[in-house]
Amino acid sequence: MHPELSLVAFTLLAHLADQRGCRATDLAAHYMLDKSTVSRQVAALEKLGFVERRPDPDDQRVQVLHPTPSGYEVLTTAHARRQEVFRRRFADWPQDDLTRFAEYLVRFNEASVAYDASAS
Repeated sequence: MHPELSLVAFTLLAHLADQRGCRATDLAAHYMLDKSTVSRQVAALEKLGFVERRPDPDDQRVQVLHPTPSGYEVLTTAHARRQEVFRRRFADWPQDDLTRFAEYLVRFNEASVAYDASAS
């Protein structure tokens, strides 16, 4: 992550990048957070220069949050660090164990998607 970002702020930044921008109310709804919590985290991201507000092209009254180039850089750097950490952690695992672990992760993620779909 970034030393100046909380886990919540980092997660919100990553979501904004994945969604190619969204409204603060959408962030609050997606993560089931209070709007004031999202507002504080977004303010911190804006202060650091990682997020900017832009008018919604369809409704100029609505502000859409987008990562700035610096915000994307933070995400890219964090992703590279995570990959390196995983490489080191799995360096001495036998290939059979890695294969089995990957299969379990796929199974877990598929079950999570199915569970989320049935809960809606």
